[in-house]
Amino acid sequence: MNIKPLADRVLVLPAPAEEKVGGIIIPDTAKEKPLHGIIKAAGKGTKDEEMILKEGDEVLYGKYSGTEIELEGVKYLMMRQSDVLAIIEK
Repeated sequence: MNIKPLADRVLVLPAPAEEKVGGIIIPDTAKEKPLHGIIKAAGKGTKDEEMILKEGDEVLYGKYSGTEIELEGVKYLMMRQSDVLAIIEK
C-alpha cells in the first residue's frame, strides 16, 4: 500500500464487526460499527501538535470519527489524531 497520511492524520484498519452473538448470526444492517482498530499509517504531525501515534498501535476512537475509504478492496478510516480516544496497551 502506498498511502501516507498528511499532517496529523492517521489511517486506521477497523477491527471486524462481530458476526455472532450467542449463536445468533447478526445481519450486516444490524452490526455495530467497531470502535477500535490498528494504525496502518501515520502523518508526521503539525508544528503545533506532535504525532504520538505510530504504525501498529491499537486504538479506540469515537463512533462517528473519520472518513471511510476503500483501498485494494479493504475498508479503512482516515481520521485526525485528535479523533483517537486512547491507545490500547497489551
